[in-house]
Amino acid sequence: MNSITCPKCGNECDKLFDSVCRDCFFETFKPIELPLVLHVRICSSCGAYFHRSRWENIGNVEEVVLKAVENALFIHDEASDVELCMEPKEMTPYIYRVRAEINAIVKEEPVHAEAKTEVRIQRTACDMCSRESGGYFEAIIQIRAAGRFPTEEEKRSCSAIARESMESMRKKGDRLAFISEALELKEGIDLYMGSMNASRQVCRLIVNELGGSFSESPTLVGMKDGKNLYRITFAMRLPEFMPGDVIRFRGKIIQIRSSGKKVNGISLEDGSRFISTPEDLKGAEKIANLEDAVFTVLVSIEENAILVLDPETYKTVAIKKPMSFSAEAGSEIPVLKTEYGIFALAHSDVPQEKSTTLS
Repeated sequence: MNSITCPKCGNECDKLFDSVCRDCFFETFKPIELPLVLHVRICSSCGAYFHRSRWENIGNVEEVVLKAVENALFIHDEASDVELCMEPKEMTPYIYRVRAEINAIVKEEPVHAEAKTEVRIQRTACDMCSRESGGYFEAIIQIRAAGRFPTEEEKRSCSAIARESMESMRKKGDRLAFISEALELKEGIDLYMGSMNASRQVCRLIVNELGGSFSESPTLVGMKDGKNLYRITFAMRLPEFMPGDVIRFRGKIIQIRSSGKKVNGISLEDGSRFISTPEDLKGAEKIANLEDAVFTVLVSIEENAILVLDPETYKTVAIKKPMSFSAEAGSEIPVLKTEYGIFALAHSDVPQEKSTTLS
């Protein structure tokens, strides 16, 4: 094989690399490059990383450092089959030193190269944390209940739905998905929300879970860049009737068993199933709750009726026998006395603690 003289150094070689020998070519060729110093902004509160004019949630500090180095790293276009390894070393909580190494193929030759950089961390507050700590909000969710006050359990459920929804939407990139303030009132809860769109999603989730409805009311609060700025009040209304309520609706006495987008119940008069919506129940009258149940003596059982003692007057009265009635004469059964009559209940419908107390 004929040897070739390198025009730069004069050494003999088998082939040329861009008109020079291998040693001369790789003397100036840099397959990998890094700036000597990198500056990184990290939120001191949530750990977000400021990159390309926006804040991003990436991970812990070391992951942010490696991401910053990876973004700044230059690998030459002529390098192929690249294997990259980065080794971070924490010098102080604000300074990391990172060594990046590659193994690659350049002009059919195996190459190993490395570069080092110092990453300097600046702790600051991101846009989301600044606004959250400053009480920023775009919307208010006012959680109330139709015709009553929400229960403590309903308040807890609504708050949990809001918190979980905010966490999920924040992970998906909505950096304004936060609750800047939560005020618990006798009549309900007021949630001050950083994101208008997230607030609407929270209302929908509450309706899906607990039923009810909500409306939106915008208020003009100023202008920015020639555009009107609005703040939205979401008026959330939980259903008027809850499981355990007994209502009178279109002449029927209904025991509510579940309430959400659909209201399910059973007729205390004939045992038939009842299905409706909260909207259709407007005008219904609540006459009792299963908490009002008492136990009384079952005197006798007839074909379509049972005789029981009136729990207040102790007089014997005949009432309609419920479907699948299985009690024996002389035993005690739960009943509900209302202005529309006395109704026998199943033992399973009576709250356990009340059943234990009354029996």
